[in-house]
Amino acid sequence: MAHLPKPNPPTVEAILAAYEADAGDGLRPHLGASIIGRECERSLWLDFRWTTSAPFAGRMLRLFETGQLEEARFVRNLRRIGATVLDVDPQTGRQWRVEACHGHFGGSLDAMALGIPEAPKTWHVCEFKTHNASSFAELRKHGVQKAKPQHHAQMQVYMHLSGMTRALYLAVNKDNDDLHAERIHADEAEALRLLAKAERIIRAERPPTRISTDPTWYQCRMCHHHPLCHEGAQARRSCRTCLHVTPVEGGLWQCGIDGRRMSFKEQQAGCFGHLFVPDLVAGEQIDADPAGAWVAYRLPDGTIWQDGGAPC
Repeated sequence: MAHLPKPNPPTVEAILAAYEADAGDGLRPHLGASIIGRECERSLWLDFRWTTSAPFAGRMLRLFETGQLEEARFVRNLRRIGATVLDVDPQTGRQWRVEACHGHFGGSLDAMALGIPEAPKTWHVCEFKTHNASSFAELRKHGVQKAKPQHHAQMQVYMHLSGMTRALYLAVNKDNDDLHAERIHADEAEALRLLAKAERIIRAERPPTRISTDPTWYQCRMCHHHPLCHEGAQARRSCRTCLHVTPVEGGLWQCGIDGRRMSFKEQQAGCFGHLFVPDLVAGEQIDADPAGAWVAYRLPDGTIWQDGGAPC
């Protein structure tokens, strides 16, 4: 008989619960450069449209914090060897931010640095990452472009939008503090391809095609959108899953019912006029009434479900 795992002590549970309480729902207002290298465009669209509630567990949130704490250590390390490191924008007091696609796409640089020993006269975008032993071994063996293509894509976007032509990828093995440093050259064609991909996802009114129709495909199995994408789960209700909204300039979203440009909190809440983007409903559309603002669907089990309007 298999032994049940021991429960965490109350102190540990309380610490992890506090992380979860502080994190909220984890939604981000923009499509992040840190994930644009992901192969499945459908999953990126589902992220951008807030279709799936996927709050991280406390242990994962603490792991993310570990990575953030390591960033300050890397900055100190580089300054100690004589590099000039700018880790915050003096005008905002926060990390340097770059954006595109009318404010709907972007990210924050860990730092920018001058005086890197391999090329001391060139400014570099700095990207700091932590790895476990297995991931670090792959990185060292194959290099960042092959081992961590999302990280490579992220740096290409940052270089293009910041105007720099080199990036420094500095990584640590969390198991033994071994370090890996790798300089990346800007690839304008790749950066433009990634920006076009971001624009395509942001402007798409419908979710892109699945990367695989096989629900057991490894990329699908590991995706937090799997229940929605392959099992017919219901999408999260917010303005971004509504067929009436459109992303507009300034990183804002505009309602097609009353013309309002909605704040982040308003987008999360939705309103009485919400109607799901039809592709997010696991059923066949069988009727609709624009005046009554409802759409009827036949679900896979044969039942009729009405989205919006008065109940059938």
